[in-house]
Amino acid sequence: MRQAMIFAAGLGTRLKPLTDTMPKALVPVGGQPLLWHVVMKLKAAGFERIVVNVHHFAQQIIDYLQANRNFGLDISISDERSRLLETGGGIKKALPLFDQQSPILIHNVDILSNLDLTDDLLSSECPPDALLVVSQRQTKRYLLFDDEQLLDGWTNVETGEVKSPYPGLDPSGLRQLAFSGIHVIWPRVFPLFHEMPERFSIIDFYLKFCHQYAFIGHVQKDLRLMDVGKLDTLEQAETFIKQL
Repeated sequence: MRQAMIFAAGLGTRLKPLTDTMPKALVPVGGQPLLWHVVMKLKAAGFERIVVNVHHFAQQIIDYLQANRNFGLDISISDERSRLLETGGGIKKALPLFDQQSPILIHNVDILSNLDLTDDLLSSECPPDALLVVSQRQTKRYLLFDDEQLLDGWTNVETGEVKSPYPGLDPSGLRQLAFSGIHVIWPRVFPLFHEMPERFSIIDFYLKFCHQYAFIGHVQKDLRLMDVGKLDTLEQAETFIKQL
C-alpha cells in the first residue's frame, strides 16, 4: 500500500497575517490551497492512504477535506489540537493510523516541487531505513553525508554548531546538503519512535540513530523545489506552479 503523511499542523507564523484567520495548509496558491496541491500530487503518484496532522485552525482543515469527500482517498486526521508535537512527535502520534508493513512518505504541506513521488523513492530491492530528499541549495543548516550518501550529522554553517553521534565530526570532509521536507521511512524504524519523547524534531531522530541505521540522502537530478513559508514567496509560488 502507498501511504503518506502531510505535515499541516504548523502555526504558519511566517505567513501572518494570512494565518491569523486560517491554517497554513489552506493558504491559496494558484487558486487552490497548499494542501490541495500536495494531496493531488500524492493521488497522481498512486498514494491511497494519507494522514494529515492538524493543530492551528484544525477544524478548517477537517471541514475542507470533508467538503471535498477526501478527494476519493483514504484520508485520516492525526489531531494535535491539545499540543503541537513537532515533526518527529507528529509521526510518532500518527503511526498507529498507518499500515505497519509499508513505508510512509512524509511531505511538508508548504513544499512545492517537480519531484517524482512514484517509483524512484519507494521501490528498491534493498531499501534503506529512511530516504531523505536533499538538494544543493543555499541555507544555514545542512545535513552531512559521507561518500555513500549515508547521514553522519548536521551543521549550522553560521554558528559552526555540529550535531552527530560521531564525536569530533568534521563537516568539511562531508557532503553538505539541504533537507527538502520530503522523506520516506521504512517499517524497520517504526519501533524506534517508541524510544523518543512525545514531542521532538524528526531531524533529532535521524541524528540519534544514524550511526545504527541506513539513512540515505536522495539527490534528485534537476530538482525544482520551493518552500512557500513566507509572504514574499507566495507571489513567486504562483509562477512556480504554472511552470511545474
